[in-house]
Amino acid sequence: MIKGKVWKFGNDISTDHIAPGRYFHLRTDLPELAKHVLEDARDDFPQKVEKGDLITAGRNFGLGSSREHAPRIMKLAGISCVVAKNFARIFYRNSINVGLPLVELKEADEINEGDILEINLENGILKDITRNKEYRFKPLPEFILKIIEMGGIENYIKKYGDYFKE
Repeated sequence: MIKGKVWKFGNDISTDHIAPGRYFHLRTDLPELAKHVLEDARDDFPQKVEKGDLITAGRNFGLGSSREHAPRIMKLAGISCVVAKNFARIFYRNSINVGLPLVELKEADEINEGDILEINLENGILKDITRNKEYRFKPLPEFILKIIEMGGIENYIKKYGDYFKE
């Protein structure tokens, strides 16, 4: 179960919004880069985001380059989940690989900033506690849930690595 306060963003939030290119030199210091997460989409975000907070967004979240550090710094900044209408595919996979859960929800724009959400990834239920509304989404597959539970693909492979050997 994931529970947290919502930060709301719009459509087409790119990996350059998430990890601004002018800080490219910080890509080997991800905690420092995380201090700038999403500041190009909202300048007050890095200073105000708290551990466990969630992001909601519109269409095409994570478009652009395949910056693998974009979801990593979101996770380091404390984001526990991103809910959007849909995601850029490379960003989706990179997020799962680092253990950052993503939920595709066509009604994502109905959720208000500041709302408190509870998300059950296994059953595909999102509850907006603030507005007493419930939404359904396609539950994540078991193997993705395991990757997220273990904190990313590297930990998953350490535990289940023999599965991948031929």
